[in-house]
Amino acid sequence: MSTRTEHDLLGTKEIPADAPWGIHTARALENFPLSGGAVPASLIAALAMVKKACALANKDLGFLSAEKADAIIYACEQIMDNPECPLPALQGGAGTSTNMFINEVIGQKAGAHPIEDVNLHQSTNDVYPTAVKVAAIYSLRELAETIEKMQGIFQRLENKFAHIPTLGKTELMDAVPLTLGAEFGAFAEAFARDRWRTFKCEERLRVVNLGGTAVGTGLTAPKSYIFLAADKLREISGLGISRGENLVDQTANADAFVEVSGIMKACAANLLKICGDLRLLHMTGKIKLPAVQAGSSIMPGKVNPVILESVMQIGIKVQANDFIITECASRGSLQINEFLPLLSSALLESMELLGDACAMLANHAENIEADESKCKQLFFESLEIITAFLPSIGYERATELVETFKRTNSTDFKEYLIEQLGEELVEKTLSPQNLMALGHRE
Repeated sequence: MSTRTEHDLLGTKEIPADAPWGIHTARALENFPLSGGAVPASLIAALAMVKKACALANKDLGFLSAEKADAIIYACEQIMDNPECPLPALQGGAGTSTNMFINEVIGQKAGAHPIEDVNLHQSTNDVYPTAVKVAAIYSLRELAETIEKMQGIFQRLENKFAHIPTLGKTELMDAVPLTLGAEFGAFAEAFARDRWRTFKCEERLRVVNLGGTAVGTGLTAPKSYIFLAADKLREISGLGISRGENLVDQTANADAFVEVSGIMKACAANLLKICGDLRLLHMTGKIKLPAVQAGSSIMPGKVNPVILESVMQIGIKVQANDFIITECASRGSLQINEFLPLLSSALLESMELLGDACAMLANHAENIEADESKCKQLFFESLEIITAFLPSIGYERATELVETFKRTNSTDFKEYLIEQLGEELVEKTLSPQNLMALGHRE
């Protein structure tokens, strides 16, 4: 195999002649022989975008020749269209290996020096966290759109099931009546909050430290570049990017990522809760989940709620990632956060997984059917429907009816109530309109 010789601070090294990167990436591949996933493609694309913005700023200010800058910009665009990276996500050095990888690949494509040209007026410590924020904002926007579609499907189910009476459950026991539509309406409202929170938390990521170089002081970068680089990034990304007022703060502290992760965790919590509820409704026979695969290798005819179980596992994973993100942010030291590679990997994974989960649940929920006869059977057999009659007959009379009914052999409590109270009162009291009227008329 033909090789080429490159040198760095540690000395010289032979690397494959056709390697699209240089000595820094070659050393990183040897230093971090890790499984468990590569640097996210979305982060590589965002890094290439940041490098493009920096090249544009350096070109406009005359720090790079137009020819060299244009070659770098073209290389960045190629990487943005095809973002690949062989490095593992969990590398040491606060992302330096990833930054050097992108510098070297761009340099190879553009015929430019990876540090003196591609990395001109930059540091890993301002480029890398800026790219994480760019990648996260794009992911948030996609996620918000997916949640919105899921919310719409549950709103349609709310309307579709609005006429079906059912019993609420508290402590997993029969409680007071409501409608099946109201239950799905509560699911839709939870997802509406998730959509709004996800859409709004983009604001927490718009402030970047690009131009701050190593520790946020802008050392080695000209002031004109510092003021222009973030503007260029805003133009080419279409995002509301702005340079932080205090770049030392933006470089040292990663609490914004923790805040955004908390929003992801809230969405995960809702998915877990609602998928659990859907499993219970399916188990009781009130709804029918779509059958998507055989459920057992030994029990013929068994069908399991596998889509819901998959979504719930994603919810658990996202909650675990929130712990990772919190730990990483809190373990930064002084003017840098050394653990941004793990933080960014967990954050971007959570956003991607949540998007997949919401899309999967939306497609599944669209075909949920209600078993109206089963709902009514369970509804009219339950003694708890008596609670709806309290405003008209009082607590003592209601208690008497329940006690008397228990001494009969009947299972149809509604028919018994009609015999005792009359059909008009019973039908009116147990109508979906009355059950969902938010209180009664005095």
